[in-house]
Amino acid sequence: MDALAPLVDPFHRPISYLRVSVTDRCDFRCTYCMAEHMQFLPKRDLLTLEELDRLCSAFVGLGVRKLRVTGGEPLVRRNIMEFFRAMSRHLGQGLDELTLTTNGSQLARFAQELADCGVKRVNVSLDTLDPDRFAQITRWGRLPQVLEGIAAAKAAGLRVKINTVALKGFNEDELFSLLDWCAGEGHDLTFIEVMPMGDMGEEQRLDQYSALSDLRGRLQERFTLTPLAERTGGPARYVRVNDTGQKIGFITPLTHNFCESCNRVRLTCTGELFMCLGQEDRADLRAPLRASDDDGILRDAIREAITRKPKGHDFDYSRRADGGHVSGQMPRFMSHTGG
Repeated sequence: MDALAPLVDPFHRPISYLRVSVTDRCDFRCTYCMAEHMQFLPKRDLLTLEELDRLCSAFVGLGVRKLRVTGGEPLVRRNIMEFFRAMSRHLGQGLDELTLTTNGSQLARFAQELADCGVKRVNVSLDTLDPDRFAQITRWGRLPQVLEGIAAAKAAGLRVKINTVALKGFNEDELFSLLDWCAGEGHDLTFIEVMPMGDMGEEQRLDQYSALSDLRGRLQERFTLTPLAERTGGPARYVRVNDTGQKIGFITPLTHNFCESCNRVRLTCTGELFMCLGQEDRADLRAPLRASDDDGILRDAIREAITRKPKGHDFDYSRRADGGHVSGQMPRFMSHTGG
């Protein structure tokens, strides 16, 4: 086999998308993402920025065309712009897109630098436009700070996509106000079903779950929606709102399994590679990374891991496993894997 042959999983899906978590830390404590009093990893356990560079560069050499930087909150990692500047050298040299998902709290500070590094668009997590609700859902966040960051990103020429987790009994009444705000600001909008990640308490997780099929039905009552064939390498399915011209995405791991075209893997800040967000199987890439300066050993470890990529996840709120737990629930928090 060619040492640099592109990665292909057992189900003939090319692996062209890497999501890399650069930190498990965050300046928010969103209720569906992490516990209020999180035990974060000791800093000594994290890969250095140079090690993250080497790992991500190995993936680019094996055919990864899209790199999304995540966390925690990626922009709270010390000297994180050094990593973005390093990764920008791959743009046009194998890498098509360098981007990130952020809570927006640090965007006012970093938006222009990100644009200078070749970042064209960012995803910002925003579940409500109500300041009091925002403080409630994020525990530590302030809405004006995030809105200022979004405005800075727009001013820097970055395309902004808003990611909104649909939370039952929390933001259902904001569907149309979020839609109108995004239309007015020129932002795309994607709704996400809450996923069974992390030990949040069984009833709390079930109480949060809102099926996006219901939300889409409410949209169709007011607007004309045209399904789009467009895919961006992620799990979202998109529609065009004919009345406003905006694009709306739906990420539905529960009501519509999105695994058949999965082209991505997730690398944690400690060098663990998760081949599926909804499975516990993982590969340790830190050991081969540190075992040798020769990337051949690292590439072999990556290839072996991809042979274990499953066909799909097992998330299912309708099925209960032994003990009454949601079927397919993952004990690790979303922040550990990087979304």
